[in-house]
Amino acid sequence: MKETPESQVKDPGLDDAVKKLTPEKIQRAVQRVLTKECAARLKVYVDTCAHCGLCAEACHTYLSRDKDPMFSPVAKVKNTLWELVKRKGNVDGEAIRHMARIAFTECGACRRCSMYCPFGIDIAYLIMVVRRICSLLGVVPQYLQDTTNSHAATNNQMWVHQDEWIDTLQWQEEEAQFEIPTCRIPLEKEGADVMYSVIAPEPKILAQLLGNMAQIFTVVGEDWTMPATDGWDNSNMAMYSGDFEIMGRVERLHWETAARLKVKKIVMGECGHAFRGAVYDGPRWLGWQFPPIPMVHAIEYYYDLLKSGRIKVREKYKEHVTVQDPCNIVRGRGLGDKLRYVINALCENFTDVHPRYEHNYCCMAGGGTINCGPPWKRSRMVSNKVKAEQLKATGADIIITPCHNCHSGIEDIIGFYKLGMHVKFISEIMVEVMEIPEELKA
Repeated sequence: MKETPESQVKDPGLDDAVKKLTPEKIQRAVQRVLTKECAARLKVYVDTCAHCGLCAEACHTYLSRDKDPMFSPVAKVKNTLWELVKRKGNVDGEAIRHMARIAFTECGACRRCSMYCPFGIDIAYLIMVVRRICSLLGVVPQYLQDTTNSHAATNNQMWVHQDEWIDTLQWQEEEAQFEIPTCRIPLEKEGADVMYSVIAPEPKILAQLLGNMAQIFTVVGEDWTMPATDGWDNSNMAMYSGDFEIMGRVERLHWETAARLKVKKIVMGECGHAFRGAVYDGPRWLGWQFPPIPMVHAIEYYYDLLKSGRIKVREKYKEHVTVQDPCNIVRGRGLGDKLRYVINALCENFTDVHPRYEHNYCCMAGGGTINCGPPWKRSRMVSNKVKAEQLKATGADIIITPCHNCHSGIEDIIGFYKLGMHVKFISEIMVEVMEIPEELKA
């Protein structure tokens, strides 16, 4: 087993947890997942893989680490899931720790590698199977597990209490009224056309984004609401820690809240993994064929507003911008064209990245990797060298990142590689350049 600097990182969520494992406990967890939760899909993938390694060139971790074969997707699967299958779960605690480190910190589950697999194997799914086993064994990076615990205790990612949530909305309503006096954030409005869904970092650390959306909804005359109860958060990092039971609880509460308010659709804010959890992973785990209420991502909503003329641009944004394609809404949802329509409608000077669209490199913050916390930050940054080079090559000053994980991850990249760039959400630019009707102005 090759030693890397990452092998020496201390993380109580891994180090202390493996000391409590027994061979029997490991085997029970492995057999439960392999025989009862995965079955046919897993067997097809494992039997189909030809071990060809064509997926390697797709992986930003492999490319960023001088093409070290140990960081290729096929090696990550070989050193984790294949060992568990081959040995039928007969591995020790140290082997589980090694597998957890690979599955949680060296793969962002971005699915870029699957596009390069000649058989279309969902390699990210195979890594998620390993995470599921590790979660059942309690071997999860401490910071990521703390996030999952927050979901369990408070129904949101960042320990935001219900009174804090309402206070933040009222505060941002007041802030928005400095620009548009009639601006409101309607709570518990039954039968509204739209429920706006956000993730917990917004009320916790980026509250101004709530005020931005209040202004946008007011300008377009949207009939909208937000819940005053738990069920407003949709960030769902339990999906990536492997605790699918809590993932299901979060998603069920979110959809039940929307159903209770009798809204016609949900607009999901600028986040990729939350959209994935709400529309794909969550409903599948709950046994639903489709979500019970239509949901659109913010990019789709902005596109419709600009295309229809409901939002008019007073003067385009002047700064030189480029873009990050969030994996879960561009590679996973196909919103690359709509994203660029929005950027070109709002911005005067746009330089695209290369590669782009579904071929764009992952920011290595999604998939739960940024939530693994400070112990793993340097490892994450080293795995992002190609992303830093890609962004630098655009010569842009601003990187538009319509996803919270991308926003935080790219901020880290900018600092680590000293790129001298800045990061913005679309809503930050939209409120700066949109035309506010005279009758609404302060």
